[in-house]
Amino acid sequence: MSAAHLLRHSRKLQSLQNAVGCENLSLVRHFSSGSGSFIAKENGVGKRTRGTRFSQHNQPAKEPETFSLGVNGSCTWRRTSNSLTPSAASWLNGSLSCGQVVSARPFSSSADLPPHQEIGMPSLSPTMTEGNIAKWLKKEGDKVSPGEVLCEVETDKATVEMECMEEGYLAKIIQGDGAKEIKVGEVIAITVEEEGDIEKFKDYKPSSSAEPVAPAESKAQPEPSQPKVDEKKLTQAPDAKAPKIEEASQSGDRIFASPLARKLAEDNNVPLSSVKGTGPDGRILKADIEDYLAKGGTREAFAAPGLGYIDIPNAQIRKVTANRLLTSKQTIPHYYLTVDARVDKLVKLRGELNPLQDASGGKKISINDLVIKAAALALRKVPQCNSSWMNDFIRQYHNVNINVAVQTEHGLFVPVIRDADKKGLGTIAEEVKQLAQKARDNSLKPADYEGGTFTVSNLGGPFGIKQFCAIINPPQSAILAIGSAEKRVIPGSADGEYEFGSFMSATLSCDHRVIDGAIGAEFLKAFKGYMENPTSMLL
Repeated sequence: MSAAHLLRHSRKLQSLQNAVGCENLSLVRHFSSGSGSFIAKENGVGKRTRGTRFSQHNQPAKEPETFSLGVNGSCTWRRTSNSLTPSAASWLNGSLSCGQVVSARPFSSSADLPPHQEIGMPSLSPTMTEGNIAKWLKKEGDKVSPGEVLCEVETDKATVEMECMEEGYLAKIIQGDGAKEIKVGEVIAITVEEEGDIEKFKDYKPSSSAEPVAPAESKAQPEPSQPKVDEKKLTQAPDAKAPKIEEASQSGDRIFASPLARKLAEDNNVPLSSVKGTGPDGRILKADIEDYLAKGGTREAFAAPGLGYIDIPNAQIRKVTANRLLTSKQTIPHYYLTVDARVDKLVKLRGELNPLQDASGGKKISINDLVIKAAALALRKVPQCNSSWMNDFIRQYHNVNINVAVQTEHGLFVPVIRDADKKGLGTIAEEVKQLAQKARDNSLKPADYEGGTFTVSNLGGPFGIKQFCAIINPPQSAILAIGSAEKRVIPGSADGEYEFGSFMSATLSCDHRVIDGAIGAEFLKAFKGYMENPTSMLL
């Protein structure tokens, strides 16, 4: 393909003259069956860009071919395939400084399809490995522009809007509304530059090389490479051989299964003891679990005869919350400290501040807002509790960012109040209410819940729970559980006199690797002081 043809098919190369400012820059495209990369050479020094998938080529290789483009300085392209498509030019995206090349757009090199871009499932949080499509806000054929929302993606923490990065047309939606468990990088849609190219993708299906590579089970132990027909033959073997397989897979009271098989079994509540493995030495493979589910083997086996029930699918947020809390309880050495704080003055101060809030148009201040402020100031006094265990060291944070537990119909969310120790009560009240509403609407963004250093969970005010112990939210080292306030009869100032007082229980769950018992006690002492003398929080 000629350089002129390349220029005609790429909008970005048409403006290349003003984009490239280096003198000796060359780009080399390397093709392989699964991945490719570019090398930008500046003055003889090569810099490799991020690898990008390409469609497989079964054509015989040709000698590298070069051609030059009319730009400032010298720019050379080397061709290592029978055809060089316009997609190669799209690596010059935006302003390109000397020796800098941006990531590739995975255009097809097939002669049957026009230039297009495959949009993959993005990684929208540090812990995200897969996501769900909540709904598409654009439909096939719609024009899209940078910054417009394409769809809503349900991540492991919240539902996040996915924005378009380039101008074009949405030609094909691969994963529709409600698509579940889409791996990060898996193709979910196709965009094209020209409206007339939309129809050509009506029956488009992404190639196998464009699909994400799942974690290979062979890392633990290689699986047999026989065709699926052989696996079926194994499962249909005479009954006399079945006990041997089962016995081998459970030798020593241990069931051998690949990591993917274990995860799939855990997600579907399938007991591994009820699955016959077809792998080496009776090892249970992912295909064995899938066959078990396909044949109707589900959790119904656990139900007592005649017991009515309903199976409720777990949302992604609930799965992640369950795994994180399980890991926390199993790996973090918890211990608990409880203190009772008298809150009569706190309630009185709240009653004095809320009329002022109403007059100024602000949000009413809740008891929980005062608790957040008191906890933040106590963390500033005892910074050891504002830390994380990092194996080789303890990381102590300068910022006091308080996560607030919010229960919704979608699951448990913990939006964050940043720098809570430096904010006024009115600002905290405003932010808490806004974030709580976004959590109920399932519209929190990563910036709304990431970066917390300490968590407050209040089951007292909303639910009347007197006292409870919360599970630490890793990587944090402590969480404060707030119970309800109750009136108690206490001795008065004079002998024989009694009075009523309102007391609130607060339980601190601590990571003993980070927070020693005396340090945890110091924090609760400081917290109690602010709760019982709330005017000191205003200083």
